[in-house]
Amino acid sequence: MSSAYATGTYERIDIAFRTDDGITLRGWHFLPASVKKGPQPLIIMHHGFSAVKEGYPEHFFEEYFAAAGFGVLTYDPRSLGESGGRIRQEIDPFLQIADFRDAISFALTLPGVDPECVGVWSASYGGGTAVQALAMDHRVHCLVSTVPFLSGGAIWNTLPAEVRQNMLRMFETDRRQRAAGQAPQTVAIVAEDPASTPCILPTKNSWEWCMRVAAAAPNWRNEVTVRSLESQFCFEPMAYISRITPRSFLLIGAENDDLIPVALTREAFERARCPVKELIVFPCGHYSCYDDYFFQTAKASLGWFDRHLRPAV
Repeated sequence: MSSAYATGTYERIDIAFRTDDGITLRGWHFLPASVKKGPQPLIIMHHGFSAVKEGYPEHFFEEYFAAAGFGVLTYDPRSLGESGGRIRQEIDPFLQIADFRDAISFALTLPGVDPECVGVWSASYGGGTAVQALAMDHRVHCLVSTVPFLSGGAIWNTLPAEVRQNMLRMFETDRRQRAAGQAPQTVAIVAEDPASTPCILPTKNSWEWCMRVAAAAPNWRNEVTVRSLESQFCFEPMAYISRITPRSFLLIGAENDDLIPVALTREAFERARCPVKELIVFPCGHYSCYDDYFFQTAKASLGWFDRHLRPAV
């Protein structure tokens, strides 16, 4: 991969920064041509569960925003893709939150960035990460969260008792083996036949989407550690959503979402105490916001950033 990629409207530059605990995270900085006129607004991206920066098969939100004149920062979360990490394919939401705050710190050092005009675009698991991070970090002025993960407990409570017991035994076994120095157990993210292959996202739509991602992003892997699944059930962004004031907040949901119940999305919107907030629910499924409804999602997001990040003239 080259260190820079340029179009007529933006340049994509490879970047790397270190987290507070010394892990190197790698990603891209999209620098708009408009930066020649002076510092520009910046959008920091955070994507879904196990996603890497190359992980959209056809359309990239980063390119859409950069072509409209926004700087954009995106990166592979720790232990995924090109980023470092002590245990590969381990997704710890609390470390991701800390890393996201380090990404904000790094973003504010980038050339051509207006530090008073920084926003976040996030999706799915990354949407929950952004919500919880921004409840504690007020350096960001605008948030767009698309079909965000909101409550591990809510998901846990939908599982049959037998499934919960089997998971608890799996978590206990994994912890015992890791304590004894053995390698972490792993589990598939998706499977063509979830009945025969246990996986984290056991829906047909998840399988089809992730197979398209795999074709477009060789760094994506169809596995995570068992600890990643255990941690997911401890992740509660909904508990923090009332604390993301005073920034402006656009929440995008999907009426037919089979991963994040739209009722949770509506509840999150009601709990948010932002002075300026808006809820948009598209008549589609979870992954359609990145695909069939990409342009509707991107246009709504860009409009929000235009209104709330562009300096008044």
